[in-house]
Parts: sequence; C-alpha cells; structure tokens
Amino acid sequence: MIARNRVFLDTSALFAAIWSATGGGRMLLKLGEVAAVQLFVSPHVLSEIENVLRRKAPTSLGVLTLLLDRSRVHVVPTLTSDLLEQSEALVHYRPDARVLAAAWAANVDYFVTLDRQHFLNNERLRRTVPFLIGTPGDCLSWYRTQFFK
Repeated sequence: MIARNRVFLDTSALFAAIWSATGGGRMLLKLGEVAAVQLFVSPHVLSEIENVLRRKAPTSLGVLTLLLDRSRVHVVPTLTSDLLEQSEALVHYRPDARVLAAAWAANVDYFVTLDRQHFLNNERLRRTVPFLIGTPGDCLSWYRTQFFK
C-alpha cells in the first residue's frame, strides 16, 4: 500500500508514541511501518525529543531510534523564513512556531500534537493552516474516514 496521508508528529505526540505501546501515537507509528501513512518530523522535533528522553527516560533513546526507523519517519528540510513568520504570528512561542512552519512546509494533511495551549485550543491557527490539527486519537479517527470518501 502506498501512503497518501501525510502526518506530522510534534514532540508531544512522538513522546506519547514512545511512552505508551498501546496508545494512538504508537498506532500512528505502526501505520507508518506498513506505509499506510507517511510520517514526518522536523530536526527541531528530533532535538526536543532527544532532550526530553535524556531527562525523563534515557533508556528509551534506543526505542526512539528503532521506532523512527521502522516507521519510516521522514525528517523535513529546514524551513523557510516566510513560513516561520506566518507561524510566529499564529503561535506566539518560537519553538512551537518552528515546528508548525516545518509541518506547513512539508505540505502535510494532519498535524498531530498533545499541546493544547499553543495548538489544539488555538482556533485562529486551526482556521488558517491548510491541514488538520489534532491528537493522535483524532488523527486515527480522521484516517479511518479516508476509507469511506
């Protein structure tokens, strides 16, 4: 099966996927593994997740590497300044704006996050960007609807 659904994982979603073997985040990685979706992260997400795991769960660094490889996660190239400026206008926290801009540049269909403050509860952002934003569970629900279009 060729993946046609492009999904970007932010740091919180990736952490959840590593932390819980049975949660929605891990299921998204499994969908990437069988090429049912194309998964994307940015270099900034990789740096953040490595720092978080070193602090909270250093023994999980190997799991991270294995899951990223098996799930065929693509690292998007460095973002453009135009998208970063647009993202900073929507998300007033520069690190998250960088992640948003990377997802935008990757032309994804879905942005997966657990960050309510900057992403999930940001209605202006949700109305502006050309992709859906939601939790891993929301993304899985959306993915299921793709079969009934």
